[in-house]
Amino acid sequence: MTLISVMLAVPDAAEASAWYQEALGATELWSLGSVIGLEIHGAPFFLAQPENNRWDTPADLHGTTTRVEVFLDDPDALLNAAAAAGADYHDPVRNHQTLWGTHRQGGFFDPFGHHWLVGDKSPLQRHP
Repeated sequence: MTLISVMLAVPDAAEASAWYQEALGATELWSLGSVIGLEIHGAPFFLAQPENNRWDTPADLHGTTTRVEVFLDDPDALLNAAAAAGADYHDPVRNHQTLWGTHRQGGFFDPFGHHWLVGDKSPLQRHP
């Protein structure tokens, strides 16, 4: 089995972990202090504090280079929770016509500068 996950660069891993737990319902899997493993509804992701290792936080780069995409049954609930916890909720959930049918998706920027899109159906499979 092969898995691919994302590691988000954050200035303070513990602070970011607390925000993701409160805002997105994430569960902490483990913590090494400056590197933390989390999951949202069983989907793992990681946080880390860059330490002169050729990558940096969105704030230090003055922009983001990664878009995190989450697919779950109720995108509205996750987006509303993120907004209530202080996320920049810039893109309300709306319908998009796709190869796999109507796809409901919206987005936000978290307080650490990462761009998240949240949708209801995963395109992570083959479609005609």
